[in-house]
Amino acid sequence: MAAKSDENCSVQLIDGDGGFNVDGIDSFIKDVKLGECGLSYAVVSIMGPQSSGKSTLLNNLFGTNFREMDAFKGRSQTTKGIWLARCAGIEPCTLVMDLEGTDGRERGEDDTAFEKQSALFALAVSDIVLINMWCHDIGREQAANKPLLKTVFQVMMRLFSPRKTTLMFVIRDKTRTPLENLEPVLREDVQKIWDSVPKPHAHKDTPLSEFFNVEVTALSSYEEKEEQFKEQVANLRQRFFHSIAPGGLAGDRRGVVPASGFSFSAQQIWKVIKENRDLDLPAHKVMVATVRCEEIANEKFTWFASNQDWLSLEEEVQSGPVQGFGKKLSSIIDTCLSEYDAEATFFDEGVRSAKRVQLEEKLLQLVQPAFQSLLGHIRSGTFDNFKEAFDKALNEGEGFSSAAANCSQTYMAIFDTECAGAIIEQANWDTSRIRDKLRRDIDAHVATIRADKLSELSAHLEKKLKEALSGPVEALLDGANNETWPAIRKLLQRETESAISELSKGLVGYDMDEKTKEKMVTSLENYAKGVVESKTREEAGRVLIRMKDRFSTLFSHDADSMPRVWTGKEDIRAITKTARSASLKLLSVMAALRLDEDDSGEIDNTLSSALLNVSNSSNTKDRSIVATDPLASSSWEKVSPTQTLISPVQCKSIWRQFKVETEYTVSQAIAAQEASKRNNNWLPPPWAIAAMVILGFNEFMTLLRNPLYLGVIFVLYLLAKALWVQLDVSGQFSNGLLPGLLSLSSTFVPTVMNLLKKLAEEGQQRPTTSDPQSNPAITSKRIRNSSSNDMTSTASSAVTETEVGAECTSGSKED
Repeated sequence: MAAKSDENCSVQLIDGDGGFNVDGIDSFIKDVKLGECGLSYAVVSIMGPQSSGKSTLLNNLFGTNFREMDAFKGRSQTTKGIWLARCAGIEPCTLVMDLEGTDGRERGEDDTAFEKQSALFALAVSDIVLINMWCHDIGREQAANKPLLKTVFQVMMRLFSPRKTTLMFVIRDKTRTPLENLEPVLREDVQKIWDSVPKPHAHKDTPLSEFFNVEVTALSSYEEKEEQFKEQVANLRQRFFHSIAPGGLAGDRRGVVPASGFSFSAQQIWKVIKENRDLDLPAHKVMVATVRCEEIANEKFTWFASNQDWLSLEEEVQSGPVQGFGKKLSSIIDTCLSEYDAEATFFDEGVRSAKRVQLEEKLLQLVQPAFQSLLGHIRSGTFDNFKEAFDKALNEGEGFSSAAANCSQTYMAIFDTECAGAIIEQANWDTSRIRDKLRRDIDAHVATIRADKLSELSAHLEKKLKEALSGPVEALLDGANNETWPAIRKLLQRETESAISELSKGLVGYDMDEKTKEKMVTSLENYAKGVVESKTREEAGRVLIRMKDRFSTLFSHDADSMPRVWTGKEDIRAITKTARSASLKLLSVMAALRLDEDDSGEIDNTLSSALLNVSNSSNTKDRSIVATDPLASSSWEKVSPTQTLISPVQCKSIWRQFKVETEYTVSQAIAAQEASKRNNNWLPPPWAIAAMVILGFNEFMTLLRNPLYLGVIFVLYLLAKALWVQLDVSGQFSNGLLPGLLSLSSTFVPTVMNLLKKLAEEGQQRPTTSDPQSNPAITSKRIRNSSSNDMTSTASSAVTETEVGAECTSGSKED
């Protein structure tokens, strides 16, 4: 009997009466072209209890079309004998055998010979044997096919030479128990079966691994979780691709029969198995008890899972704690177990007890998530209440350590009381892990709040220290002198002591050990020093700007802070030396940190001798006797590198740049002083005056004898004076001789013409009310006013032109 489709082909290899279908297997091998595969093929078979879903698994796993049980028609035998099919879409060519289920009621309690024979046949011809079993059967003697395996192991060693077969236990309807916990149990059971089997002398010391590779996998329920089942089957299917390759499921198989001889080899193996009648399997009565107790247990589990009281508790516990949860749930579980005991009382006591234990375990596994959820609600609620009470205690001024201890003790006791009401009588579950987690959460919260409070206190004091130190340190460094670093140390000590005092007051109530307190104090002291050091380094980076500002202030202002006017009486050399000395003092102060000790004198003397006295050294006739340059070094004597802000070499470079940038100011002052001297010295030399008196004595006597000459000279004097004022001669020549002459040459003629025009207009005017001669005072006043206005106008014009000339001259100098 054979069935064919486009994608697969199947044949009944052995019928229910044990007859081998020779014609069918030969036709099947031709249809699937097995003879062309050589050694590149694999055989997979499956064994397990009746109606355990073997055919369903194979159809989903390999794309076969084995007949499946119709659940709506009841549980009955579906597969009879042994069926063979080719897996669809798997390389290399893979054949799969579907075996008749064991423990079937159709064959009866005593007719188990075919089950033994088919199982032994599957192990003999297959490279991979799938053993289909229920998850809840793990750990039991009967339901996991252990007696069957024991007999098969023993007979197989007697009948056949060792060949490597892979036993893959497929755990069906997997529960929440992790596969990692199930697999060791299965492997241990298989090893125990192997060890307990009487072995012939030839295989007395042969290990299990010589005959079998044991693999374990698990699948979800097909009926309840179909999508998940199919996804897991798809993943399992991937393992059968290239299964005979090294590292595959059957990668280390031995004694493989060529594909062309598979039919004959299978016939001979089945013949040997059929002739062996002394095989013995466990009693069928135990198997029936196992199956029936399993059915009763499943019924009671289903009843419990659909119980409204349980469903209500499960729903309520999702949203929060439930009062009396443990007592209510214990009552429902007790009712379920009592009904099981009443229905299973006439079955084998050992099987009945084992199934009751399994039922109880399944019920507890079902309710455990709700129980854990309830404990989680209790823990989270207790923790939230603790945080609220703890914050309230701190806000009311209670000491930190006292508040933490009192609140922790109170709410841990509340948690223990609420946990006692959640305990289920049938379960021996330990709540200490949840309690320990709550304790850790409380301790972690207390530690976090403690750290936050201490961090806030430290941050406040650090901010206060920074504000108290940054500005004053900057001001002290700006006014650098011999008392700068002593003042900074005094300031640092005063502010640090103030901050430490405030820290000590803030730590009251924390029950902090002295070591931790000392650590915080040290950290605060280091921070204060760091602020001073950081500010000093910042100012040291701007030392050249500071030096130029100080030089400019001292050089350009007098002792009363008034701007200097270079009149020619100032000693520019002395002023320059004083200003440079003060700037050098600023450089020496910022050359190194001196928070621990003061060696500013040595650095100051070194800089003074090397930089201020360099001119004296340059005038020495014998240059060979000049001492070695003390600034030709990268560090100061008796100053550590970490305390050095500006090295001696850098000081020399900064001073050189400072002198270059300040020489222009000094040269401008010298030029201004010389110009002032020239502008204020209009009298001829004394010898010229004496010569004029001696040589002009006759002319002077002539003027005295003839007063008319005096009148003419007086008028000329007035005209010259008016021109002097109008042209602002002194102002024109203050900018230099050449600019003055150019300016006077351009303004002289217009000024003279303007002056003569004004005098002519005054002479032509006559008063209308009186004779001008009758009131000479008025006439004289008008002449003076007119002259004054003309002189003012002319002078303003001259000043404007003078300023323009001065700007031009200044511009030409800069170019």
